Amino acid sequence: MSGEESADARRRKRRLSVTVRENMRELSIQLALLNHQVGQRLDMRDVDLDCLDIISRHGPLGASALARTAGLHPATVTGILDRLEKAGWIVRERDPQDRRAVVVRASRERGAQIYELYSGMNSSMEDLLNGYDESQLEVLADFLTRAREAGVTATDDLARG
Repeated sequence: MSGEESADARRRKRRLSVTVRENMRELSIQLALLNHQVGQRLDMRDVDLDCLDIISRHGPLGASALARTAGLHPATVTGILDRLEKAGWIVRERDPQDRRAVVVRASRERGAQIYELYSGMNSSMEDLLNGYDESQLEVLADFLTRAREAGVTATDDLARG
């Protein structure tokens, strides 16, 4: 490959990298807007919906574990859990490992309500993913896993100051 071809290849790769990063930011914004609409339909604050998602995915868990995972102050999490419990989204239970401690879990009964609100996006994603073969899906899965890990690292770095 000549020096000119190599420079052209580097420029194309750089442009594609910029396009990927720009689209990731746009996707992040679009998902935040979708989550905001879901939260409005459920009369729930954005941060409450985020915490409910963490509880649904990683629970049952204690309030301090939720605060650490969400990057929130424990007092803020207490208010969020109070609102979620009052609305029937979570249940507080004794921790089976330590009967003195309390854990929260998502209410199974209310989960279908949220799933229904995300059904349009889930259907669109299913249609989109059906257009890729297995090797392409492996590349996408690897990229998204590594992008998520980069996000976790960046968040942790900022949280530490």
